[in-house]
Amino acid sequence: MSETKTALVTGANKGIGYEIAAGLGALGYRVGVGARDAGRLETAVEKLRACDVDAFGVPLDVTDDRSATAAAELVERTAGRLDVLVNNAGISGPTGPDWTQDPTTLDLDVVRAVVETNVLGVIRVTNAVLPLLRRSPSPRIVNVSSSVASLTRQADPDVDVGPIMAAYAPSKTFLNAVTVQYARKFAGTGILINAACPGLVATDFTGFQGPRTPEQGAATAIRLATLPDGGPSGTFVEDDGVIPW
Repeated sequence: MSETKTALVTGANKGIGYEIAAGLGALGYRVGVGARDAGRLETAVEKLRACDVDAFGVPLDVTDDRSATAAAELVERTAGRLDVLVNNAGISGPTGPDWTQDPTTLDLDVVRAVVETNVLGVIRVTNAVLPLLRRSPSPRIVNVSSSVASLTRQADPDVDVGPIMAAYAPSKTFLNAVTVQYARKFAGTGILINAACPGLVATDFTGFQGPRTPEQGAATAIRLATLPDGGPSGTFVEDDGVIPW
């Protein structure tokens, strides 16, 4: 089995996910680029390879069981094991003016779709590749969350947490809770799992509004993906440190 470390980044064909893949590639990781759209996937892999990243495409729809299983099998054939999983793929769901999702008029199908990707997709992919992560001497899992997941901040009238997003924000709170449960399960195994907030990044996800670049948004996830043995697990962090639950 190769000594080169391998990472899989979901939703890596653009934005923050792409920059996480690029950053890990620059550190010498072989990077599986997970994405649903075949054309965008091919373009992203070609772009990464042009930057001397050892990248390979991983067709992956995180909402589909068979797709997750096929992705795990592809990674196994390509690398034999997985050292880093970054669960970056996510959706906000439809929003009203100024990104709002009004809880009093929210379509339950929107909630289901957001949770299916942002939470169940993370569980689905993580469990599909877990046997490969267990083959790594230092496995790391990073779940890309958001500061809007913080119930402490959301409940504080003196903290500006942006618009009401009754589907997206709770889905990230749910993701954080799941992250903690995995951390408890992985205690003593060497698998470190943490949640990362990229901040408000100017990508198509935000309508290219936000003060941070995708490279800046990727930094915390890259740091958590490369933690040394004995590092923290079950934490929720941003550039400035720990975010309150």
